[in-house]
Amino acid sequence: MKNFLKKLVQKALAVLARAIIKKYQPKIIGITGSVGKTSTKQAIFKVLALKFNVRQNIKNYNNEIGLPLTIIGAGSGGRSVWGWLGVFMRALVLLAWRDKNYPKILVLEMAVDRVGDMKYLTDLAPCQIGVVTNISPVHLEFFKTLERIAKEKSVMVSHLGKNGWAVLNCDNHYVCDMEQVVKGRVIKYGITSEQAQVRASEIIISKDSGERVAGLSFKLSYQGSTVPVLLPNILGEHLVYAALAAAAVGVINGMNLLEISEALRLFEAPKGRMRLLAGIKNTFIIDDSYNAGPESMAAALSVLGQLNVLGKKIAVLGDMLELGEYTVEAHQNIGALAAANKIDSLITVGERARLIGEKAKELGLRSEDIFNFSDAETAGCFIQDRIETGDFILVKGSQGMRMEKIVKEIMAEPLKAKDLLVRQDKPWS
Repeated sequence: MKNFLKKLVQKALAVLARAIIKKYQPKIIGITGSVGKTSTKQAIFKVLALKFNVRQNIKNYNNEIGLPLTIIGAGSGGRSVWGWLGVFMRALVLLAWRDKNYPKILVLEMAVDRVGDMKYLTDLAPCQIGVVTNISPVHLEFFKTLERIAKEKSVMVSHLGKNGWAVLNCDNHYVCDMEQVVKGRVIKYGITSEQAQVRASEIIISKDSGERVAGLSFKLSYQGSTVPVLLPNILGEHLVYAALAAAAVGVINGMNLLEISEALRLFEAPKGRMRLLAGIKNTFIIDDSYNAGPESMAAALSVLGQLNVLGKKIAVLGDMLELGEYTVEAHQNIGALAAANKIDSLITVGERARLIGEKAKELGLRSEDIFNFSDAETAGCFIQDRIETGDFILVKGSQGMRMEKIVKEIMAEPLKAKDLLVRQDKPWS
């Protein structure tokens, strides 16, 4: 019965969402990829909001129920019949009367878990611009191979019409190869690829006048023009890709590089995605607790390794889930990277993550600097006692490991956890 009601709600939402799109005809920008979808969505939103009336996904509403809710502009009804009646009433009002303030552009993150998900979402909300961020080993338990993941994600750009735009990260060959299925126009972005038209160079971690880490800066180039860009309180080269995708979408929509650079100064990393937070005892936290896969874990360790810090570099790493037969190899690879990046202390959470510590020890990290815990709460209490002034602490793991609990334990302002950290609302508490 419960499943039947869910399907009924899903079908009703889809009908209403399609009708709203037909009536208001907003430009739809779809975003997909294995990683980087949310940060890319938020960067695009910040750039376009400088000049346009734009809406982005509410919370993480990026699936068959969440997407229609964003189109309607309503939150989930949850378990409340009255809540869902309110959602449907809002949709019917939009259809009965014209809302002059309805967004001209919808920026929609689209997530897939199974074959066919992307077709369902793009049929529901056909895009004029499709952005693909990355293809990497995520959801391998369901898709088995990267090629199958790429095929599913490519539906995002293969459905575009002749006047549509595909925005492709050409530093990822799976994404760059999607150009072959695009019927419309293509704009490519990247850092290393020679094919990239929108490019970033001279990426550095900037410091303020007091020599404190201020964020990332780089030079943004397109068609012979170059401007400087600063991403405040953001660490991690992979977030530059979000900024580049946003720049490409801005260019498509007639914005110049100066406008794009100005807008990107307002871009904040999504909660739990390489955000620099103040920690207790005058420490610094790199909060990357939202989720984890092999590529994003490697990128985060690279950032920690590059930092020049007064204290210790501490990596707190949880299990990476949903990797299927790649699980052991992936965790061992991360252990090798922890050793290569000269981490001073490695703290792991979960049985899979124990493999990270074992590999790091094998490659030279001292056993007295490696610790493993079964859960985030216990690890957080241990870390709180261990850290000292000037330490930089990277916290990262898959969603199911609840690594944000560690961040809350060691952050300087835990009363602001709801505003700064992921998974602080009631369903997670």
